[in-house]
Amino acid sequence: MSTMRAVRFDEYGGTPVLEVREVPSPPPQPGQVRVKVAYAGINPGEAVIREGLMKEYFPARFPGEGQGSDFSGVVVEAGPGVTGVHVGQGVIGMSDERSAQAEFVTIDQDRVVPLPDGVDPAVGACLYVAGTTAWALAEAIQPRQGEVIAVSAAAGGVGFLLSQLLRRAGARVVGIASDASAQALEGIGAAQVAYGDGLRAGAPGGLSAFADCFGGGYVEAAIDCGVPTERIKTIIDIAAARRFGVQMVVMAGVADPGRVVGELADLVAAGELRVPIRARYPLDEVRAAYEDLATRHGVGKIVLSVAGESADAVL
Repeated sequence: MSTMRAVRFDEYGGTPVLEVREVPSPPPQPGQVRVKVAYAGINPGEAVIREGLMKEYFPARFPGEGQGSDFSGVVVEAGPGVTGVHVGQGVIGMSDERSAQAEFVTIDQDRVVPLPDGVDPAVGACLYVAGTTAWALAEAIQPRQGEVIAVSAAAGGVGFLLSQLLRRAGARVVGIASDASAQALEGIGAAQVAYGDGLRAGAPGGLSAFADCFGGGYVEAAIDCGVPTERIKTIIDIAAARRFGVQMVVMAGVADPGRVVGELADLVAAGELRVPIRARYPLDEVRAAYEDLATRHGVGKIVLSVAGESADAVL
């Protein structure tokens, strides 16, 4: 069996537990493809899993747990029975095995979709987790023309996509983010307000719905602003969801994630959806990438450039 370099960790902890090491790269089985990874996206949930904060729901498999869900790359090998994609094709993928932060991913063919022409592969590597989560939030909120909806962490990976989906549905979006993100949010038609007391000032006429992508008390803040609990959704605050009876939204709630990611990618290709990439780190700097992510500063997504400076050339 051939080998590859991949991110691994052997115990729960902070970024120091992460290592890039040589591991086996299995060939595809029937119905699977082997993808040479160009970029791997990183997400806050991966850090939570690695730190052991979600081990009741997503236990790590030690030793040698992998990391990462989102990726983009090119199919280099196909097992028997593969029909949806072909060798040499650029794809966007989602690893249920948390194995995306590696030079190669061997995966079922239904977990990859074609990368449309004109889509930056770094952007493609950010669409599965953040994109399907934003889509699930929008579906749960059911935005209506003209209503005012607040989004916390509106400059983050999920929040920035969600704000655009809500705007496409005709809603007015109040994006809670730092002042440094104001220009970017205004560029997608959202009104930026500061964290904390800025929410009431940004929506003097009241809010119709609230999407919490940050935690830290925003579910309660939405209730204090008079938002009906049935129109408050959170992707992060499990305790608040239980306490106040609001809906916890997860990407698994999307019935056909492949279709959704394909539609999102087509919107990106058509210039109708923006996915800013704020930082690209080499695979060997995975620790630094997650330390950057933990600051929760800046607009858009962080990716690992797995193939280094030649990542774009992979596709």
